Amino acid sequence: MRECSCALIIVGNEILSGKVQDSNSYFAARRLREVGATLARIVVIPDELDAIAEEVRHCARRFDAVVTSGGVGPTHDDLTIEGVARAFDRKIVNNPELERVIRSHFSERHLAAGLKMAQVPEGAVLNLGGDVDFPTVQVENVYMLPGIPELFEAKMSALMPRFASDPYFLRAIYTQAGEGTIAEYLNSCLERFPQLLLGSYPKIRHPEYRVKVTLESKDQAYLDEAFRHLLEILPQGVVIKTE
Repeated sequence: MRECSCALIIVGNEILSGKVQDSNSYFAARRLREVGATLARIVVIPDELDAIAEEVRHCARRFDAVVTSGGVGPTHDDLTIEGVARAFDRKIVNNPELERVIRSHFSERHLAAGLKMAQVPEGAVLNLGGDVDFPTVQVENVYMLPGIPELFEAKMSALMPRFASDPYFLRAIYTQAGEGTIAEYLNSCLERFPQLLLGSYPKIRHPEYRVKVTLESKDQAYLDEAFRHLLEILPQGVVIKTE
């Protein structure tokens, strides 16, 4: 069975201070799930070299792929490239292809600042694709994406084939009983199906249901069996609908 574990590192003081609301993690989580990848870690860190290097080093060793968001622009607080270089103990070098792209997009007045974006960790590769002309810089299993949502989403979508794994299958059960009522039945189901991804999500004052229960697995037959079993053991009259 094909598997791809991923980590997402959001870099930015603006996220930690509440100046900007992060939407990239939500987008990435949904898109990765769609292609069967497992997003196992999301972390938000400040614009600090040591913090970036430490987190990248930690994630690169533990996950198949690491995606960073933010800190790849031309300003003083864009430190992700240097942080990733530090994580892998590599020098920062000028990439001629990136420089060519930058020179074609920046006016002479702003070129000096823009050329900072041509600096990459030694040995980095460039990934083209998507609706954005500027390529995604990759070092080892780390992909460095911009934090601007429109750019992040375009680049992330272009990378999806690299992360594709066997798909997840999903079923849902909506109940009119609260979590306290159904908890023992969920625990019983997990004891019988320990590999099942079982979620319970209550709603306050929802007009149709009180709890949505989700069952997920990459094994369709295993999921179907667990789904049938849970429906059988839940108290009569509790289930409103299923999906």
